[in-house]
Amino acid sequence: MDEVKRLLEGFADRAAEGLPDADIDADVTRGRLALRRIKRRRRVAGVLCVAAASAIVLSIGNQVKWWGNGNEVAGGPPEQETAAASATPATPATPATQPRTTPSSSQTMSMFGASVVELVANKQAWSAFDCTLAPKGWSPETPMTATRVVLSQPEMRTADSAAKVVLQAAPQARSLSKVRVTDASGKTFHIGTLDGRLTGQVKLSDQWLLVELPTGTVEWPDDVFRRFLDSCTVK
Repeated sequence: MDEVKRLLEGFADRAAEGLPDADIDADVTRGRLALRRIKRRRRVAGVLCVAAASAIVLSIGNQVKWWGNGNEVAGGPPEQETAAASATPATPATPATQPRTTPSSSQTMSMFGASVVELVANKQAWSAFDCTLAPKGWSPETPMTATRVVLSQPEMRTADSAAKVVLQAAPQARSLSKVRVTDASGKTFHIGTLDGRLTGQVKLSDQWLLVELPTGTVEWPDDVFRRFLDSCTVK
């Protein structure tokens, strides 16, 4: 810029007659401003070029990635995978087997869609059995024997005792499977299965009380069953 200023001063010395004297400092200032504007425009143009180039690279990269994903969009899988798939016979999909939820007798059965049996005060005499509680809606069938009482509901029209509640008195305990033993009220309650039926037994003085519930019942959780057994005595 100093060299430009000296050149301008040299030209000013040889200015034509009749023209005003040259203002060297003002010319230099204008030149500097013009130079700054040129540099600024060049920087802006350079930034725009870099941004445009970056956008092009990103666009091309995304397009390549999009077209290269053959499993989701166009293009299909690679040839090796296609060959392997054609060489291997198709195997039908096997649905996953979900284990069935089997309610245990100690759970509250209402959560499985079945209502829990309701025990109410018993005001009837059951031959040799004296139970203060009875399942609501169940009553003894006749004739009753000294060692066996069968409870049924009024709508039952079957002679199959497997669908009913059977009370028996026996001198010895029966062998149950999947037994759960609980001590309460000074008694020992055994609850398990006998011939596929939920069964409970308890020692009363010199005899055992055995109660068999209907086959497949889910309405007698263990706590309710124990309450019923605990309410009974054998005469």
